[in-house]
Amino acid sequence: MRHRVGQRKLGRVTEHRIAMLRNQAEALIRHERIETTMPKAKELRPFVERIITIAKRGLAAGDANAGTLHARRMVLRDIQNRDVVAKLFDTIAPRFEARPGGYTRILRLGYRRGDSAEVAQIELVGSEYNPNAEAEKKDTAEKAQPKGVGGRLRAAAERLRGKKAEGEAAEGSEGTEGATPAKKAKPARPERGKGGGRADTRGKGAKTTAPRKAGGS
Repeated sequence: MRHRVGQRKLGRVTEHRIAMLRNQAEALIRHERIETTMPKAKELRPFVERIITIAKRGLAAGDANAGTLHARRMVLRDIQNRDVVAKLFDTIAPRFEARPGGYTRILRLGYRRGDSAEVAQIELVGSEYNPNAEAEKKDTAEKAQPKGVGGRLRAAAERLRGKKAEGEAAEGSEGTEGATPAKKAKPARPERGKGGGRADTRGKGAKTTAPRKAGGS
């Protein structure tokens, strides 16, 4: 029986355990879903839900009684990243305004291969993973495109006008820079013989002979 056992120690000292929960809470608020082991997820759930409740109460109190400022300072004790705190107060807390608790969901993912630890995904309610998100984006993009032959022709004409304008701008920029010097023409190669071999140069060059020996016949 677990009488008088407050929380799981997770194999860590108090300071290390609190630092780990703070880091995981910051990551959960930033990304709205993280993967961790099952015991860590069960410890993270009340930790992060308490932070969300503080933000909700601060927004309900309003700025008139300085309730929002006090709530932000209480949250900043555990989450030191001001961008994450701003997202908590601007996006996440208003989402759960009419929800009395239960802001997170734990999903079992199986067992880790290395040490066979049970792995779970903890996520905020309302930010569920949608596997068809990319297909839906593609469908909306296709719907935004013009339909019919006339619409396609108008889109093609607009693309051609854009390319033509870009080409004229490029030509104008080249003209302002100055004309490039013309390349020198290569000299013509000499014609070869009809047989396809080398040209016949017999009798045209100087004839070289070896000198005679002295006293020879």
